[in-house]
Amino acid sequence: MIGKNDIEDNNFMDIPINKEDLPYEEEILRNPYSVKHWQRYIDHLKSTKSSNLNVVYERALKELPGSYKIWYNYLRQRVSQLKGRCITDPLYEDVNNAFERALVFMHKMPRIWMDYCTSMTEQCYITRSRQVFDRALRALPITQHHRIWPLYIDFLKKHNVYETAVRVFRRYLKLAPEDTEEYIEYLISVGRLDEAAVKLAQIVNQDDFVSKHGKSNHQLWNELCDLISKNPSKIKSLNVDAIIRGGLRRYTDQLGPLWNSLADYYVRSGLFERARDIYEEAIQTVTTVRDFTQVFDAYAQFEELSLSKRMEEAANNPNPTEEDDIELELRLARFEHLMERRLLLLNSVLLRQNPHNVQEWHKRVMLYEGQPHEIINTYTEAVQTVQPQLAVGKLHTLWVAFAKFYEENGQIPDARVVLEKATHVPYTKVDDLASVWCEWAEMEIRHGNCKEALKLMHRATAMPSRKVAYHDETETVQMRLYKSLKVWSMYADLEESFGTFKTCKAVYDKIIDLKIATPQIIINYGLFLEENNYFEEAFRAYEKGIALFKWPNVYDIWNTYLTKFLKRYGGTKVERTRDLFEQCLEYCPPKYAKALYLLYAKLEEDHGLARHAMSVYERATSAVLPEQRFEMFNIYIKKAADIYGVPKTRQIYEKAIEVLNEENTREMCLRFAEMETKLGEVDRARAIYAHCSQICDPRVTSNFWQVWKEFEIRHGNEDTMREMLRIKRSVQAMYNTQVNMMSAQMLNTASNPPSEQQTDAMRLLDSKASSGADAATPVTSKEGIQFVRGVTVGGEKSEARVVNPDVIDFDAGDLDMDTDGENENDEAEVDEDIPVEKQAIPSKVFGSLKTKEDEGIDN
Repeated sequence: MIGKNDIEDNNFMDIPINKEDLPYEEEILRNPYSVKHWQRYIDHLKSTKSSNLNVVYERALKELPGSYKIWYNYLRQRVSQLKGRCITDPLYEDVNNAFERALVFMHKMPRIWMDYCTSMTEQCYITRSRQVFDRALRALPITQHHRIWPLYIDFLKKHNVYETAVRVFRRYLKLAPEDTEEYIEYLISVGRLDEAAVKLAQIVNQDDFVSKHGKSNHQLWNELCDLISKNPSKIKSLNVDAIIRGGLRRYTDQLGPLWNSLADYYVRSGLFERARDIYEEAIQTVTTVRDFTQVFDAYAQFEELSLSKRMEEAANNPNPTEEDDIELELRLARFEHLMERRLLLLNSVLLRQNPHNVQEWHKRVMLYEGQPHEIINTYTEAVQTVQPQLAVGKLHTLWVAFAKFYEENGQIPDARVVLEKATHVPYTKVDDLASVWCEWAEMEIRHGNCKEALKLMHRATAMPSRKVAYHDETETVQMRLYKSLKVWSMYADLEESFGTFKTCKAVYDKIIDLKIATPQIIINYGLFLEENNYFEEAFRAYEKGIALFKWPNVYDIWNTYLTKFLKRYGGTKVERTRDLFEQCLEYCPPKYAKALYLLYAKLEEDHGLARHAMSVYERATSAVLPEQRFEMFNIYIKKAADIYGVPKTRQIYEKAIEVLNEENTREMCLRFAEMETKLGEVDRARAIYAHCSQICDPRVTSNFWQVWKEFEIRHGNEDTMREMLRIKRSVQAMYNTQVNMMSAQMLNTASNPPSEQQTDAMRLLDSKASSGADAATPVTSKEGIQFVRGVTVGGEKSEARVVNPDVIDFDAGDLDMDTDGENENDEAEVDEDIPVEKQAIPSKVFGSLKTKEDEGIDN
C-alpha cells in the first residue's frame, strides 16, 4: 500500500519489481501514454494479487490524469480494500484523498460523486458528508441531480438532523415537487405535524397533483382530516374547522366520517360542549342513513365515555358534592335522551332525503304518540311540505288522518276545517279527492249528522260550470269530480239508507245518464226498485244496464234480470220471457252460455213445451265451451229419457259421438252400447263397439276392449268373438303403423342412408302384422280364451284342416248356438287382410239398425 506522502514524493521507484512484471514494465516504458498497456499491466497485477497494484495505478494516473476508466477502477479498488476495517482507520483518509484528487479531473462524472458520497455516508461524517453532497450538486448539471438526491435523502433519514433534513427536503421539492408525499411522511415520522399538515393541505388544494402512491385527492383529504383532527394541540397553522367544513361541501358522499373528524378534533382539544354541538349539527343535516348511523354511533360512544368518566370520578371521590351528583344525573339524562331520539332522528333523515314521502310522515306521527302538540305540528308541516305532484304515496291520507286525530279528541269543528281545506288541494287523481269527500261524509254519519252527510255528497256531485272529460289531465280534479263513481256510489248508498225513494231513484238515474254506472250499480238499482215493489221499473233499469254494457260485463245483469223475471212472471209471460232469453243468447259467448241455456230449458220444462225444451238443450250442446259439451250432452240425454223415453236418446248419442273428442266419445259409446244392450238390441250394440274401436288403441284403452269382450261372452258366439279379435288386431296394427312410420321418419332424418332403415321398419311392421294372422301354429289369445274346432254328430273327426288359434271353447249353456257343432266356414271366415274400416261397418251405423219401435217414435 502507498500513502499520501509516497505519492507526493514520487518515490515509486523505491518499490521492488518482480521478474514477472518486467515485460509489462518494458511495454510501459515504450508506451507511457497508452491506456491499453497500463490496463494490461493492472490486470496482470490483479491476477497475481501483487502488492504493487496501487503503485501502478498511481503511476498510470500520473501519466494519464484524465482517464476516467483508470480513475474509476482505481477508486473501486481502494474502496474494496476498506472492507472489514474500522472507520477510524487512517486508510479511510487515504481513500478520501484519492476521491478528492480524482474529482480535480473527474468533477463532471456523476458516478465518481455517487461513490464518494456513499463512502462518506458510511464513515458517518455528517457535516463533511453534507458538504460533499452539496459540492456534487453544484458541480453536476441539473440533469444529473436525480442521481444524487436519493442518496442525499437516504443519508438525512439515517441521522437525527431534523432541521438540516427539513431544509434539504425543501431544496429537493423545488426540483421534484411530486415527492411531497415522501416529505410529509418524513415530517410525520419526526413529529413535525404542523408543517406536515400544511404541506398536505397544499397538495390537496392542487387539482393537478398526481400521487406517486396512487392515492386519489379524496384519500389525501381523508388523511388530512385524520391528521388535523387527531393532533389538535400540535397543529397551529391551519384552521381545522374551516378545512373540514370545506370538505363537507366538497365531498358530500363522505359526510359521516368528516363530521366525526370535526367532532373528534374538538373532543381532543378538550372542548366537549363544542363537540356535542358538532354532533347535533351533523345528525340534523346528514341525508343518508349510512352517514347518520356513523355519526350517531360516534355521538353515542362519546356520551357513553363521558358518562363513564364521570362515574369513575364520582366513585373515586370519597366526599361527593351536590354539584357532582347533578352533573352525573345530567350526563345520564343526556345519554338516555339521545338514545330515545334515535328513531325520530332517523325518520328526519329519511324525510330530508325525500320530504314528499307520505308514509314517512305517517311514521313520524306515530313516533310522537302521546304528544298531541307535536302531532298537530307534524301534520301541519306535512300537509304544507308535501307537493301533490311530487308526493310518494297517497297525499289525501295525511289530510284524512289529520282530521281523524281532531275527531278522536272530540274537536269535530276543527276536523271539518281540515277536511274543507283538503277538498281544495290540487290532487293528481280524482280518486284522492273522492276519498276525502267520502271520509268526510262517513265522519258525519259516525256522529249522527245524516242530513249533513247527504248535503256533502250533493256538493261533491254538483255539476261544474262546464262539462269536462273525466280523463282530461289538464283540468283540475275538482272539475272532474262530478264523474267519480266512488262519490256517486256512496251518495246512492246514503240515499238508500237516509233519503227518500224519489231522491234515491234520481241519484241512480243520474249515474246512468252520466254513463259511469257499473254492472253492480245496475243490479243494486234493480234490487232497490224491487224492494220498493217497483218491479217494472226494476226491469227497465236492467234493460238500461244491458244497453250500456257488452259481453262479458253484461252477464251478471242478464243473469239477475232473467232470474228475477222468471220469479215474477215465470208462468204468465212465457213469450216475453222467451224473447228475453233469445235476446240474451244472441251474442252470448260460449263461456257464459251453459247457465243461461239451463235456465232457458228449465223455463220450457216448467211452463212451455217439451219439444221446445229439447230444442234448447240441443242448441246448448253446440253453444257451450268444448270442455262443457260432454256434461251438456249428459243433461240432454237424461232429460230426453225422462220426457220421451230411452229409445229417443239414440239420436242424441249419435250426435254426441260425432262432435265430442275421442275420450268423451269412448265414454259415450260405452254408455250407448250399454243402453242398446239393455233394450235387447245386441246387433246395434255390437256395431257401436265396432265403430268406437277405431279410436281405441289396445295399449291405452284396455278397458274398452275388456268391456267388449265381456259383452261378446254374454251375448255373442264364436264368429262374433273372432270378429272382435280380428278388429282388435287390425286396430293395433293401424296404431303400430303410425308409430313405426314416425320412428322411421325420425331415423331417416338422423342418418344418411334412409333406405335400409325404412326397410327394417317395414319388416318389423310386417312381422307384427303377420304374427296374429299366422294360422299354422296353434296359439292362445291374450284374452286367455282357447279356440277349438267342433266335431260332427256321428263322432267322426272332421277333415284335416288348418287349426284356427282363435277358436273359443264355449259351454253349451252360455251361448245360443247350433247343437250340431258344425260351422259354416264360408260365412264365418272373414278375410283378415282387409282393414276394418273397409269392411261392412258403416261410419254411421246407427241409422241402418233402426227398429220398428224407433220408426214409430219418429213418426
